[in-house]
Amino acid sequence: MSTDYQRARAELGRRLRELRVESPDGRLTGTALAERLGWPQSKVSKLENGRQTPTDEDLRAWADATHQSGAFDELSARLKGLDSHVRSWRRQLAGGHRPVQETWNSLIAESRTMHMWENSTVCGLLQTADYARSVFERYEELRRSPRDTEDAVRARIKLQEWLYRPGKRLEVVMWEGVLWAQLCPPDVLMAQLDRLLGVVGMDTVHLGIVPLDAALRLPPANSFCMLDGRLVVVEDWHAELWLDDAETIALYRRVWDTLAESAVYGTEAQQVIARVRRSIKV
Repeated sequence: MSTDYQRARAELGRRLRELRVESPDGRLTGTALAERLGWPQSKVSKLENGRQTPTDEDLRAWADATHQSGAFDELSARLKGLDSHVRSWRRQLAGGHRPVQETWNSLIAESRTMHMWENSTVCGLLQTADYARSVFERYEELRRSPRDTEDAVRARIKLQEWLYRPGKRLEVVMWEGVLWAQLCPPDVLMAQLDRLLGVVGMDTVHLGIVPLDAALRLPPANSFCMLDGRLVVVEDWHAELWLDDAETIALYRRVWDTLAESAVYGTEAQQVIARVRRSIKV
């Protein structure tokens, strides 16, 4: 979690404390406010001390309980400011994976060029429906989110229409380990590798594979996506990071360029994919 994010969350906590202390009907203790809200006192303490990120519902309840309902819009705006940089999976997945996919679809619709580094799964724009289904199911189990797998798969496949629109370009580099990852049944993985073999040479896709034995100038760390030159999205276990300052975007571009130097393309990339495919036992 970034220092800027921690600082902003701490500022939000201080504002919540002000509302509690300055309640129109007299200063409230943390314990008294917790009783009004039906929360553990520890939750009030964590929110005020910037150790827990509130939801919109938490903020509305806080404003109402301190008899300062008019403060909700300000509090919600502060929370959105946090979410513009760190978007927790807990909040994003409250309604399932489909809304997250639809947000992503809207985000990339206005992008012309995407640069992606993938070190764990095949990128969503190139996934088959069955492979995507397996990935969603794994994350639903991990995060205990609402199960809307089929809706999420349909939204992800719809996203792939982007590849067939004029003026679009996907520059994707993947770690060879992605091809070996048994996140799905063997027959599903084979079909996914066939899909990758088919996209090599597409006008809108430039696919590179970094072989396991390639010399690396950087470790193959977190996957990330760069949208034009305006936004980098990094996926972590607890959240997505949306990074939009110029210095950070320039850093991630250097990372992508450096990793791409170790990749193979065209026929060589197809040979790596085919070698993995031949090793799969169905």
